[in-house]
Amino acid sequence: MKTFDVIVVGAGHAGIEAALSANRLGCSVLLLTGNLDTIGWMPCNPAVGGPGKGHLVREIDALGGEIGRATDATYIHIRVLNSGKGIAVRAYRAQVEKKFYHIYMKEKLENTSNLTLRQAQVTEVLVEGNRVIGVKTKTNQEFYGKAVVITTGTFLGGRIFIGTEVSYPAGRAGEPPSEELTQSLRNLGFRIGRFKTGTPPRVDGRTVDFSKMTEQPPSEVPLRFSYRTELAEVVGRKQLSCWLTFTTEKTREIVLKNLHRAPMYAGQITGTGTRYCPSFETKVVHFPHRERHQVFIEPEGIHTNEMYVQGMYTSLPEEVQIELLRSVPGLEEVEIMRPGYAIEYDMVYPDQLKETLETKKVAGLFLAGQINGTSGYEEAAAQGLIAGINAAFYVQNRPPFYLQRNEAYIGVLIDDLVTKGIVEPYRILTSRAEYRLVLMQDNADERLMEKGYKIGLIDEKTYKEMLERKEIIEEEIERLKRTNIPDLKVSAYNYLKRPEVSYLDLVQKLGIETTLSSELISRLEAKVKYEGYIKREEERIKRFSQLDDKVLPEDIDYSSIKGLSLEARDRLNQVRPRTLGQASRLQGVSPADIDVLLVYLELYKREISKT
Repeated sequence: MKTFDVIVVGAGHAGIEAALSANRLGCSVLLLTGNLDTIGWMPCNPAVGGPGKGHLVREIDALGGEIGRATDATYIHIRVLNSGKGIAVRAYRAQVEKKFYHIYMKEKLENTSNLTLRQAQVTEVLVEGNRVIGVKTKTNQEFYGKAVVITTGTFLGGRIFIGTEVSYPAGRAGEPPSEELTQSLRNLGFRIGRFKTGTPPRVDGRTVDFSKMTEQPPSEVPLRFSYRTELAEVVGRKQLSCWLTFTTEKTREIVLKNLHRAPMYAGQITGTGTRYCPSFETKVVHFPHRERHQVFIEPEGIHTNEMYVQGMYTSLPEEVQIELLRSVPGLEEVEIMRPGYAIEYDMVYPDQLKETLETKKVAGLFLAGQINGTSGYEEAAAQGLIAGINAAFYVQNRPPFYLQRNEAYIGVLIDDLVTKGIVEPYRILTSRAEYRLVLMQDNADERLMEKGYKIGLIDEKTYKEMLERKEIIEEEIERLKRTNIPDLKVSAYNYLKRPEVSYLDLVQKLGIETTLSSELISRLEAKVKYEGYIKREEERIKRFSQLDDKVLPEDIDYSSIKGLSLEARDRLNQVRPRTLGQASRLQGVSPADIDVLLVYLELYKREISKT
């Protein structure tokens, strides 16, 4: 039996990025999935991006990942969110053609040399000592690999709920769950939890009265997630609108009348759900004085009438779902094509992982995506990319690849997971990034593309184009600094700092032409207008990064360090942080404990220098 360098289990967003990144770094890859017809599937909203999530997509692309390219190739609606807010929270969000996205990803995988794609359900992780050696499938086939990446999404012990009367095992609607793999991970000593998520009903767009809703048109300016997408690929793209409506008092009354039939409130669901994408039942219960809630009707594709009802995640019985929908303006005659449902699934607590997403218990075993307790395609793709890179580096005996919190939202995501731990499904938010002003969506290429180039995932042409963009902006900034506005006795650079002045206003006032694209203009304005804030944030990064530069010994016994609190000892021994910075972010570790560790490190270094 052939031994692969890397085996990836699952072909969702995490699995795809893991397989492609490991392959592009020179590894032979086996990608196993339970269903070849649902590769890159979007079981919830076929949307990519938004605040935080859009930042992740740009960062994945800057490092050589695929989700941005796939989105650009298949989107049917794209726009800028938070355009009226600060530059740090602005982000692209796109609706994609669900089936075309799947076809794009399947074709990409099938036509990648040295990557084997196979349909199989994995039931067991094969381990020798404390090192992974492969996997076993439901048909008793064994596949051997030097590293294994598990990306099972909601399939581990998955169970669907539609009302209190309907419940059945499923990884998602129409697909069986993975029952045995959870036990295999348990047998290896991993702590397993149970989380819950959900999806709303899909409706027939022909039965929706859009005249009673507010149109949300796509952007008129061509937009691209990927730095490698040519403008010509998206110019003139046929796009569809999304639509906004609101629930009513009647909607609320229907929920309250049927709350006893909601599995979560009837006690049937024990898994923890996410705060940031709550079910509609939860919205009604937690916000009793809210008169109405937003509902977005979003297309699932140009070639289908099916539409997604964003904002109405529900696991109420199907007949109640139709009653709910018909209480909303514009949906009075609506017909359901697929009911909404809740799904409960097993996950592995991510504080059992290193920053590389390799497990601490089993060498060469990596976990990525919802198995680590996250929610969302973008979070999964980001983890898949990092896990794939590090699985390849593990096989090749190369140093591990890390991203710090001050470098990327990907760094924030992984650091939060492995150091802080989670009690509910994790979703990236701009508020989670303390350095978000330097982590803008627009500058992901400047921040990360050099790293992608150096490790071998970004080609030289793409890298040089980034350097050219950077140089164009710097040259224009220097030109503005040299140009004075006589009537105002101020430089063009300082004039642009004024909140009410845009770059286009400035060039018009100066009577000069510009060849800068809208994206470069946005980036230039951010550099100029936020210069003082960015400098202050960079100073903060320098101060706090000193702790992240201090690496803790791998064999340290925290129980033996005098002066540490009992809670700190327990938490440090459990998580085993790589750096002092990580240790400082652990719950239960106080500034006094960090001072003790600083003294310990100094004494440790002296002892090492003597030997």
